[in-house]
Amino acid sequence: MTWDILNILAVSAFAFSGAIVALNERYDIFGTFILGIATPFAGGIIRNIALDIPVVHVWEQGYLLYVALGTIAIVYFFPKSWVMTWDRWNIYPDAVGLSAFALQGASFAISNDFPLGGIIFAAILTGVGGGVTRDVLAQRRPMVLHQEIYAVWAMMAGLLIGLGFIDVGSAWQTYMLFIVVILCRVFSYHLGWHLRFRDLYRL
Repeated sequence: MTWDILNILAVSAFAFSGAIVALNERYDIFGTFILGIATPFAGGIIRNIALDIPVVHVWEQGYLLYVALGTIAIVYFFPKSWVMTWDRWNIYPDAVGLSAFALQGASFAISNDFPLGGIIFAAILTGVGGGVTRDVLAQRRPMVLHQEIYAVWAMMAGLLIGLGFIDVGSAWQTYMLFIVVILCRVFSYHLGWHLRFRDLYRL
């Protein structure tokens, strides 16, 4: 039940984010749905390819595909004057998707008996893969390449899970880490945390 809820939150958040970006880039309805679908599902595809795992199960999303399509449709048919103002708030659904998919990626790696490095790698790829795909398709500079801390929070989730500090079999621990990663991402954005070492020398 825990992962069902997290998957719904992740898919709807990233589908929302992808659709908002598409509409702000003046995509038509086809382009909006393509970008909205690619954002929540690309991370899993990239992860499986990188870890040499068949991607068949990624296409068997069932109700999650309908969650994504429904979210995209709602965004697309909202008044465009509303949608255009939502892009500035896209950090929030993006943070939700990043957190949920990072946890899902780490859990996936554990279930496939990957070592610590594989767990961290899976968390990063699953967490940031969708956002990178969205930004590349929209011809934007990917968030993961900005000075803002982005992929680090996915790596942190993978590390905590891989080292056993967080038990993904425990609902309350999983939700706690989910919320912590969201807060870390949002705070790092609003407080201007970054990884540019040349700026650290000025402090």
